[in-house]
Amino acid sequence: MRVLLDENMPRKLALLFETGVEVRTIAECGWKGTKNGALLRLAEPVFDVLVTVDQGIPHQQNLSVYALGFVLLEAVSNRYEDLAVLMPGVNDAVRRVRAGELIRVSV
Repeated sequence: MRVLLDENMPRKLALLFETGVEVRTIAECGWKGTKNGALLRLAEPVFDVLVTVDQGIPHQQNLSVYALGFVLLEAVSNRYEDLAVLMPGVNDAVRRVRAGELIRVSV
């Protein structure tokens, strides 16, 4: 399973994914600053899932047309401490999400 962490998420969250999940950040891919539509087209052939805190993405993009699953974290902030508590649900969502589907994870 290949997971892309969105640009505004703490890198150290990658350590909280289950064994066997390969996690990279947008910065590591050299895609920093790329807008959502273009970013999703770049990510599609390389990743299985995009994990994000961008609450606007389901309204700005037609996610069903992408060969990616989407996991949307709903937290008070995008700080590590606020997102780390969601990781059991994130790991479950990453296992279950299908291409073009969005799963929300919150407390």
